Amino acid sequence: MTPFPLRRAALVLTLAAACGPALSQSAAALLAPATPGWPSKPVKLVVGFPAGSSPDLVARTLAEPLSQSLGQPVIVENKVGAGGNIAADAVAKATDDHTLGVMINGNLTIARLINPRINYDPLKDLAPISLIATAPLALAAPANAPGATAQEFFAAARASGDRWNYGTPGVGTVAHIGMELLKNKAGINPVHVPYPGNPQVINAIIGGQIQLSLLPPAMAAAQARAGKLRVIGVTSSGRSTLVPEYPSLAEAGVKDFNLEIWNAVAAPRSLPQPVAARLSALFSEIARSPEVRAKLFQQGWQVKGTTAEGLANRIQTDTRALGAVITSQGIKAE
Repeated sequence: MTPFPLRRAALVLTLAAACGPALSQSAAALLAPATPGWPSKPVKLVVGFPAGSSPDLVARTLAEPLSQSLGQPVIVENKVGAGGNIAADAVAKATDDHTLGVMINGNLTIARLINPRINYDPLKDLAPISLIATAPLALAAPANAPGATAQEFFAAARASGDRWNYGTPGVGTVAHIGMELLKNKAGINPVHVPYPGNPQVINAIIGGQIQLSLLPPAMAAAQARAGKLRVIGVTSSGRSTLVPEYPSLAEAGVKDFNLEIWNAVAAPRSLPQPVAARLSALFSEIARSPEVRAKLFQQGWQVKGTTAEGLANRIQTDTRALGAVITSQGIKAE
């Protein structure tokens, strides 16, 4: 893989050669380091979920090309717990200017709405860098779940009352908020059981400890194809290009239910603005490169690679939408 700065350099130098001395001076300015002296040591990508989880895989996919671009090692560090909020708090409080976080929706939007006692404020303490990728969720159930169709499955779920359990990778995650919304939309009432991450959720489904969960589509589809669990449907308005073999929940009669998860990069608010701007451009370029785009698609993600402003806009939109569910359902940290 050609380092990303070298690609830009080659393009700029080609234009300079074609257009003469005037552009050559501009090319020199473009090639000058935007942040002299940074990075001066390895960069850390903090992830709030276990190795093998979706945010962890995204972080490791980004780490190598980021290291090539920066000329420093990029280390992925897993700080597991509290639905990713332990890691988010560590990033918010980092003061070394070399610590970033790969985070999910909840860490950057509704974390404080769920639990006012958390030690960081997503909107005040974290600086948006780039929205990396999005995906719908897949409603998964044990392979031997009742009902031959999605409609029959939901009928069995309604009949079970609160005797069924659903699993999530933590309180306040989008899987948690989304399932509470699904309970209202589909008229079901399973009980929430939080786990450290989605790998543990999948094991619980396979082992029969829980009866349903909203999972990243690639993880759910891989297990379904192996016959270990069953996908009832996905939370997009129509079939998703990520897993086109599965219907949307709208096809199963669940109306007005369109939900996405996403991964994004954020930094401490104290990170110098020139460094944040450089990182935003780098992550956007890296995510949208053909090599990384293909890897993320294989992991079950539709690449966005936005600017910092694009991520900030998404944070505001999702905070309003998910916050409305939290308020209406009275969801609080357990």
